[in-house]
Amino acid sequence: MKPVLYAHPFSSYCQKALTALYENGTDFEYRVLDHTRPDVMAEFEARWPIKRFPILLDGERTIVEATIVIEYLALHYPGPVKLIPDDPDAAIEVRMLDRFFDNYISTPQQRIVFNAIRKEEDRDPHGDKEARAMLERAYAWLDRHMEGRQWVAGETFSLADCGAGPFLFYADWTHAIDPAFRNVRAYRERLLARPAFARAVDEGRPFRKFFPLGAPDRD
Repeated sequence: MKPVLYAHPFSSYCQKALTALYENGTDFEYRVLDHTRPDVMAEFEARWPIKRFPILLDGERTIVEATIVIEYLALHYPGPVKLIPDDPDAAIEVRMLDRFFDNYISTPQQRIVFNAIRKEEDRDPHGDKEARAMLERAYAWLDRHMEGRQWVAGETFSLADCGAGPFLFYADWTHAIDPAFRNVRAYRERLLARPAFARAVDEGRPFRKFFPLGAPDRD
């Protein structure tokens, strides 16, 4: 029995998990979360009442959170691309950088988007300003970190790059990466050229009109 992924193709966290699946050519069943499919939505909500996606179903076991989905796949469905190194110190580096993208790129990016979709009287200008400042600091750190690097943890594509792809993708739409951060911009372009992530991006194209801040005519 192959694993089942409940996900939406325009979600950054779903794209993170999908990149890992596509990178290794993992055989899985993709159940797209769509309100026109109440059966799928009901299955998903029964498995995970928190209703955050993606989740992975493997037999009767439910795995939640994109990072843990990728960790689980590496353990139970390994492929040719080792997204988490065997060396413990190298694996710590990958996991630390994975948390960097989750906490300091994705979290402030989503904070800005969620603020934008509130009614005007409920918006939080101070929170928006804080989130943009965090993105600027994160871009600056990442730009220094990426000097001379191909991928974020070195020369090998990893778990951390699976998250970096969608998070930088949407972050640049939300709070543009300054051209001065040339290493970040170049890294983002390399991620977009990576076939596994490019496939995830392409699958999300039909939904771009729903991006609350307006999707740019690029990427």
